[in-house]
Amino acid sequence: MKTSHYYDTIIIGSGAGGLTAAVALSNAGQKVLVCEQHGKPGGWTHSFKLEGHLFSPGVHYIGGLNPSEYLDRIFHGLGVSENLEFFELNPDGFDHMFIGDKRFDIPKGKQNYIKRLIKHFPNESDGIKKLFKIIDDIGVLMSSVSRGKIPFSKLAKIKWLWKSGGALIHNYVKDPTLRAVLLGQAGDYGLPPSSVSAFVHTAIMRHYLNGGFYPKGGAISIPLAFVNALKKNGNEVKLRTPVEKIIIKEGRAIGVQTADGDVFYADNIVSNTDPETTFINLIGREHLSRKLRNKLNKTKYSTSCVSLFLGVEQNLKKMGLDSGNYWFYEHSDIDKIYSLGQTDYIINHPPPGIFMTITSLKDPTKTKKGMHTIEAFSFTNYQAFAKWESEPKGDRSKEYNNLKNRIMENMIALLDRRVPGLKDAILFKNLSTPLTIKHYINSYKGNIYGTDKIKRQIGPFGYTTKTEIKNLYLCGASTFSHGVAGVIGTGLQTAATILRCKKSALLDQNGPPIKISLSETAAK
Repeated sequence: MKTSHYYDTIIIGSGAGGLTAAVALSNAGQKVLVCEQHGKPGGWTHSFKLEGHLFSPGVHYIGGLNPSEYLDRIFHGLGVSENLEFFELNPDGFDHMFIGDKRFDIPKGKQNYIKRLIKHFPNESDGIKKLFKIIDDIGVLMSSVSRGKIPFSKLAKIKWLWKSGGALIHNYVKDPTLRAVLLGQAGDYGLPPSSVSAFVHTAIMRHYLNGGFYPKGGAISIPLAFVNALKKNGNEVKLRTPVEKIIIKEGRAIGVQTADGDVFYADNIVSNTDPETTFINLIGREHLSRKLRNKLNKTKYSTSCVSLFLGVEQNLKKMGLDSGNYWFYEHSDIDKIYSLGQTDYIINHPPPGIFMTITSLKDPTKTKKGMHTIEAFSFTNYQAFAKWESEPKGDRSKEYNNLKNRIMENMIALLDRRVPGLKDAILFKNLSTPLTIKHYINSYKGNIYGTDKIKRQIGPFGYTTKTEIKNLYLCGASTFSHGVAGVIGTGLQTAATILRCKKSALLDQNGPPIKISLSETAAK
């Protein structure tokens, strides 16, 4: 062992949840250390360059950034707003849903959304209105629970807690295309709507009702703003510092040991990694109760994905494309499409659904020499790629690379049908797989959303910030919520748990207003 230092709190992983906890604790006067295994901070909020162009595979849009909304309050309250700037996606269609040959653009504003739905589906008017009333009611309940005003035991009596998102939508509307539109954002949790909790699906819908936003400078600007806040308080993020072991003594977490043999001690340890990684890899089953071991054995993790990165020389804006996200579905059976995403279907078939975003139209400052950058994603399981996991990254077998090329060409062919001429305009292309995700994010089996957000794994049924091991806490996508806003909330909750205070008490830094520009205006 080389060195030994002492901290109030050590945080394993610099994802959005870990960094939020770190800044909140740091603002409260704690000495904090964040250990990150990658060379860049941020986890899923990091960015990378390819052929000189910036890509941000984990952040496509964020909600809750209008004045006094959820994330706006947190960014101001933590004091990180001074280093953040965002572009607002096309307010007339921040999500473009393509269901077969039909198209529906989801606009900013709940009433605008409802009116547009009724205009396109007039026979479903009553069901649409009732559905959004239920979505509002669920939102009020969830907000009350998060503030501690309603106990979960009371919430558990609400029938939709025990129903799926698919069941909720199907209960109120019948038209297959309308159902597909309302379920089309399932890619934001990666499950068939028949499996996801109705509370999770409605939370996704509510999160984006007032529009979508994209960080200026790419996703990396978010963790960099948090790191700057940490440095102001004299704290640090150690990059390329993978934690190899959480040190347990008499049932209490007292420190960590890194892969280099360094040992750091702390009063509190926070793990921003998956429960499997935390409890099995970093602690060991011998330190766990039978109850926790059984829970870990039953835990189901989210699926993975393949990610396509393109540089194209094509006037996409002139062709009518904009800053909104493009969800391309081959048919209206969204449940079937996402069920296939839990399997290795894309190994031998073109993807039945694909998400595309043009990052250079979201952040026009990143457009270079008339080229546009495109990111596209489709779901797949980890098992399809597991046979190559022992091979070194960058030097995997010909069989693996042939598979990557086949998947890439299938995805490009689908996009070319939707964006004519795109295939011939490509100047560079690259594909990442679940193995890439496992390497850079260190998520269990390359999962992208932590634990699956099925009914038996949400709220107190899942993993909470406190653990059975004293002084060991969790945050991140495998606890209360996932996505950028969700995991930021988990980090805030973890800090409040450690400091034994309300979350609102941690939002006292009064940062300046966040500058928000419209992508469409900025692109002119």
